[in-house]
Amino acid sequence: MCQASNRRIGHIYHRHIMTIRNELVRSRCQHGVCALVMFATVLLASPCRCAENNKGLGLPSATAAANDSAKRARIELGQKIFFDARLSASGDISCASCHKPERAFSDGLPVPTGVRGSRGTRNAPSLLNAMFNNSQFWDGRRKTLEDQALDPFVNRREHGLSGQQALIALIKRDPNYVDAFYRAFHVSTAHIEPRHVAEALASFERTLVAGNSLFDRYYFKGEKAALSVSAERGLRLFQGVAQCSTCHTIEEHYALFTDHQFHSLSVGFRRIEKQLDKLTVQLVELRGKGISLDQIVFSNKNIAELGRFAVTLEPGDIGRFRTPSLRNVELTAPYMHDGSVPTLEQAVDLEIYYRGTETGHPLILTPNEKDDLVAFLKSLTSPHANQ
Repeated sequence: MCQASNRRIGHIYHRHIMTIRNELVRSRCQHGVCALVMFATVLLASPCRCAENNKGLGLPSATAAANDSAKRARIELGQKIFFDARLSASGDISCASCHKPERAFSDGLPVPTGVRGSRGTRNAPSLLNAMFNNSQFWDGRRKTLEDQALDPFVNRREHGLSGQQALIALIKRDPNYVDAFYRAFHVSTAHIEPRHVAEALASFERTLVAGNSLFDRYYFKGEKAALSVSAERGLRLFQGVAQCSTCHTIEEHYALFTDHQFHSLSVGFRRIEKQLDKLTVQLVELRGKGISLDQIVFSNKNIAELGRFAVTLEPGDIGRFRTPSLRNVELTAPYMHDGSVPTLEQAVDLEIYYRGTETGHPLILTPNEKDDLVAFLKSLTSPHANQ
C-alpha cells in the first residue's frame, strides 16, 4: 500500500503544506503553532517511512516483519544458524558458505563446495526473494522454505551430518543456542526439535528481500529517468520480440521475473541423452530403496541432469528445470542449473537461441540489441542485494 501511494502522498503533502503555511499566518496561538508543526512533521515522516520500506518495491505484498518478540527471536536464531560453520561434519561449512551475502546469497561457483572439498551437481541459486518461490531447488522437490531448510545439513556433500539428530545434538551443546531456542519457541533443551531449526532458518530467509531496483523505480514508480536509454530499449525487447517475459514474467503490480514453471534449454542434456534409459531406471531403483532424492541428485551429476523428472517421473519433465528469477542476475554468475554459462552476455545468447528453437523461427538480434538486453538485466540489481 505504501509503494502504490507514493505519488499520491506527494500531492497530498504539498497541498497540506500550503494549508499549514496559511494557517500559521492566521494563527498566533503558541499551542496552535505547535500542533500544526506536529502535523507537518507527520506528513514529512510518511514519505520517509515509504523510503525505508522501498526495499520491497516491485515485489509482491508480503512481509517477514518481526512485529513481536518471538518472531524477532526466531529471525535472530535463524541468522545465527545460517552463519554457524560448527553445524557441519567438518566444522567449516555453513549455509553462508554457498549463499554468501556479498554475492547476493549465491557463491560465484559453477557448483558449490561442501564438506572436505565435496562438489555438488547443481549451481547454488541466490536466496534473495526465495520467500516468493512456489517451489524450492532447481527441480522443485521441496515446496516451502521450511521443507528445504534441513536437507543441506544431512546431505553428504553439503554439511555432511549423519542425520537430523546429529544437528540437534550439536545445537544442544551450546548454552547460547539453548537460550535462543527458548526465547524463540519457549522450549526446553529436551524439546528442541528439527522442525524448530527449519522454522528459524525459514524466518531468517524470509527477511532476504531485495527490490527497489532501477527497473522498479522506472516501471512501478514512474521515474522515467531511472533507466538508461539502452536499458529502456532492452526492456522493450524483453517484453517484445525477444519474448523473454514469456517465462520471466512482469505482472501489473510486481515482477518476480519467473513463471515458477519448469523448462528445458537442453543445457547439459547432450551429455546424457545416450544414457537416458539407463539413468531413468537407475533413478527409479534408488528411489525404490528409500534413498532421499536430495542424496540421489547430489551424488550423481548425470541423474541431476534429469531435472524435474527426478521428482515427477513424468517423461515430459526430463531435462526441465525451474525458471530462475532474473532479479539481481548481474551478481549471480555463473548461470544455468549447472553453472556452465560464465557470463550474462553468454546467457543472453543461449536464451535467444532457445526462443528461436522453441518457436521454430530463429530469433536474430544485432550486437547492439543484445547489449541493450544486458543493460536492462543489469537494471534489475537491487541496492539491497549484497547488504
